[in-house]
Amino acid sequence: MKGILLNNLGSPDSTDTKDVKKYLGEFLMDERVIDIPYWKRWLLINGIILKTRPKKSGAAYKKIWWKQGSPLVVISEMFTKKVIKKVDIPVALAMRYGSMSMEQGIKELTDQGVTEIFLAPLYPHYAMSSFETVVVKAEEILAAEYPEVKLDVLEPFYNEPGYIKAMSNNIANHLKDFDYDHILFSYHGIPERHIKKSDPTNSHCKIDGSCCDRNSVAHHTCYRHQCFETTKEIVKELGLKEGTYSNSFQSRLLKDPWLKPYTDFELEKFPGLGKKKLAVITPAFVADCLETLEEIAMEGKEEFLKFGGTDYKHIPCMNDNDDWVDVMVSWINNWKNK
Repeated sequence: MKGILLNNLGSPDSTDTKDVKKYLGEFLMDERVIDIPYWKRWLLINGIILKTRPKKSGAAYKKIWWKQGSPLVVISEMFTKKVIKKVDIPVALAMRYGSMSMEQGIKELTDQGVTEIFLAPLYPHYAMSSFETVVVKAEEILAAEYPEVKLDVLEPFYNEPGYIKAMSNNIANHLKDFDYDHILFSYHGIPERHIKKSDPTNSHCKIDGSCCDRNSVAHHTCYRHQCFETTKEIVKELGLKEGTYSNSFQSRLLKDPWLKPYTDFELEKFPGLGKKKLAVITPAFVADCLETLEEIAMEGKEEFLKFGGTDYKHIPCMNDNDDWVDVMVSWINNWKNK
């Protein structure tokens, strides 16, 4: 029997410091998130980060927390329920980190007799700290507990026509009544070294402004290239004029070089360039979460207005948008029927 495992990042169980600390500990100790030797990672996270960050992050989560719980989890559950109604095979939802574990999601499927799983990481782009860690975790669980179960994986869908069309429709609907003079495509940031680590050629990805435009097998695992391709496809679909949009990367951690330009720096700069009516899109996320609802919709707006901006609009993610549900259902049916 075939079954579907939808997977997203995860969330603390609550905004309490102890729950946030537990969640951050699991997340940051992942070697594909902070890719330094184990002993250095343990000392950094347990000796420094977890002594201060959980309280700060808890306060941020409190700003966006819903009565039903974490927005990311609640939205993912709503999305999953809609998908379940439109397919005729078992569907489970799991998170890479937190209580809604991948172990539980896989068990839910195998308890129903599933012997072939279609894993759908809900990340449009390839990154070792998102897509890759989900796939590796699923493979580890199956090898240890369910060696007879076959695994197929939904590849990154950053330029898949259905995804682009659904994203573009969502953007257009939210821009109907907003008179913008610039659109910022703000993608989740990752360290520059992750780009080079994911390069199978060990030579193509130089992050020099041109490598993303030169054809290479490295593009299959290059987060930066895939983000730029998403923007290009959406721009084409919406017919946006050159000069009215740009890309940036958000959510830096530690002091290492991360992908540039940085979103917060761009928000400070735009008003001085005459771009005072800004719409911000976050195409790296399919569901609104801390990074979109607090960092972009709240902090980003405050920063933009502080530096002279006049109008600011955060465009929500696709969440449980029916177009997005239908796209996922079409991918599931294509896999099921092949």
